[in-house]
Amino acid sequence: MVSQVPFKTLSELQRVGERTLPAGVREYVQGGSEEERTLRANRDAFGHYHLLPRVLVNVQEVRTDTELLGRKTPQPFFIAPTAYQTLVHPEGERAMARGAAANGVLHVVSTLSNFSLEDVSDAAPGGERWFQLYVHRDRHVTESLVRRAERAHYRALVLTVDVPVLGTRDRQEEADFHLDPSMPLGNLDPEVPPSRLGPLTQREHAEHRIDPSLTWEILGWLKERCGLPLLVKGILSPADARRALDEGASGVIVSNHGGRQLDGTPATLEALPGVARALGDEGEVYLDGGVRRGSDVLLALALGARGVGLGRPPLWALAAGGAEGVRRWAELLREEFGNALALTGCREVKDVGPGLLFQK
Repeated sequence: MVSQVPFKTLSELQRVGERTLPAGVREYVQGGSEEERTLRANRDAFGHYHLLPRVLVNVQEVRTDTELLGRKTPQPFFIAPTAYQTLVHPEGERAMARGAAANGVLHVVSTLSNFSLEDVSDAAPGGERWFQLYVHRDRHVTESLVRRAERAHYRALVLTVDVPVLGTRDRQEEADFHLDPSMPLGNLDPEVPPSRLGPLTQREHAEHRIDPSLTWEILGWLKERCGLPLLVKGILSPADARRALDEGASGVIVSNHGGRQLDGTPATLEALPGVARALGDEGEVYLDGGVRRGSDVLLALALGARGVGLGRPPLWALAAGGAEGVRRWAELLREEFGNALALTGCREVKDVGPGLLFQK
């Protein structure tokens, strides 16, 4: 069947997605913090490394499947959590879930989704999902969220720790990006700051919910209340990665929030090797930030990641073609990843390692 989505390649996807989005929403999706140095560094870092192909290997059959947190998956990439997805498509997270499930792609659902975690699960009953958690100032709300995620068959918790406060997002401010206070948040009760009755900035909409007083004790608190594996997202420091495991996490996601928090932090790909060395074989290491192509996925795996998350590309795909756009994006990315495996002489994911990296 010929795809009806308005993009044929991953190169074309961003252009099509950007054209589809309204101006203010486009700046929200594309933008980073302050001067956007980290936003650019995330993508530029992939140009600082090179892959070294090995030839004359029988790659007639190449397998892209692997395991993430002990569960089989057809490919080592997943959809990273992003909030407010009805801004880019009316079906929002439900369409994202259907598109992901169509290709067996793991979907990480945000606390700040417009549809409830149960609605998202029901939209694609066979899909594989993790739940991304912001710890609410009211711990009873947080406890309810993790118990709901467990009952709705989410397979892991992803605790985001790099947003004690929101970064300064100049591009959003300059575009006058605001949120309608009546926009539903499926997982949370409405909480409009009493000082604002009209359109809200993202800071006004979200920051008053998120607990800025978190310490490492939250990991033990969550482990006592939920039996799901726990990943800590927002790690750049090897010492923090090690501490996360010591406090009970199953692994970490090396992330700088897509360049949307502290500007001037290292690119995630550059931070990845140090984190991977710190954890060794004791915990799983994932990465997000700047990943676009199948060769990017391969490079991140060679540097120590078990899997990689993508945030903006599936949003572009959702904007361009709804669930079918997400399905087609995932299909193209898996094809590219398989092609990169073959061209480097790898028959399967376990063949990927530091030997694929070109050393100057």
